[in-house]
Amino acid sequence: MNDVFHIWETDLTTSATGDLAFVSGSTLGQQRVLRRLLTNPGDYIWHTDYGAGLGGFVGTPANETHITATIRSQIFREAAVARTPEPAIDVQVSSAGALSTVYVNIQYTDSLSGETQMLTFSVSS
Repeated sequence: MNDVFHIWETDLTTSATGDLAFVSGSTLGQQRVLRRLLTNPGDYIWHTDYGAGLGGFVGTPANETHITATIRSQIFREAAVARTPEPAIDVQVSSAGALSTVYVNIQYTDSLSGETQMLTFSVSS
């Protein structure tokens, strides 16, 4: 199945012919996992339980254990993420007064290809 190629916080991507670029396979799975983790719950009015809202942890006294549990509760809702082996989730919170950054590294197995996928991103204020 194809979908529009879109990386979080960027413009839509175009193909060499100027049309919208499409994505499938493991890259599509990565895009969907990232979108789910960064979308705030309630932002999709027809799916109010969609999203982990990781951006909401920035600037709060959050801890790595709570953020990891939030990621784990959402990541298995994506069909691209295999149940076994269990995804490895590493979260680090860097705080500097009112400014803070949440660093996330996720290693999971793609359910269709069986290949290991790495997803690394950060969310900051």
